[in-house]
Amino acid sequence: MRIGIASDHGGFSLKEEMSARLKNGGIDVADFGPVKLDPADDYPDFVLPLSFAVASGEIERGIAICGSGVGASVAANKVKKVRAALIHDAFSAHQGVEDDNINVLCLGGRVIGNELAWEIIEKFLSAKFSGAERHKRRLAKVANISD
Repeated sequence: MRIGIASDHGGFSLKEEMSARLKNGGIDVADFGPVKLDPADDYPDFVLPLSFAVASGEIERGIAICGSGVGASVAANKVKKVRAALIHDAFSAHQGVEDDNINVLCLGGRVIGNELAWEIIEKFLSAKFSGAERHKRRLAKVANISD
């Protein structure tokens, strides 16, 4: 599985830690930046390229981290074919994939610790979409909405 990860300054430390853990676990990680801490950076500059890579199939799933996770979620969800969710608990991490087929996990670097973030990422990456008819029906209803 090829995973993408991105952050802004508010999520930089968590991105670096989670990226290292993923790589140590044998996961192919594409880092969409930033490469250094810059307090003046903007989350869309990193989260949007990550999201477009997910949408195009270049990477299978993405992890987007900003200070709260909210901005990353808002930005990622603007990209067609991306289903991003701000998640801070293990149940929602796997349930979001199984029922809602999320493909971008958003985390708040200033509101979640390393160990919980790692548990959430593990659940997110190991989960599979159930493909249940009711879930497909619901996703189709959402997909038919346009701006």
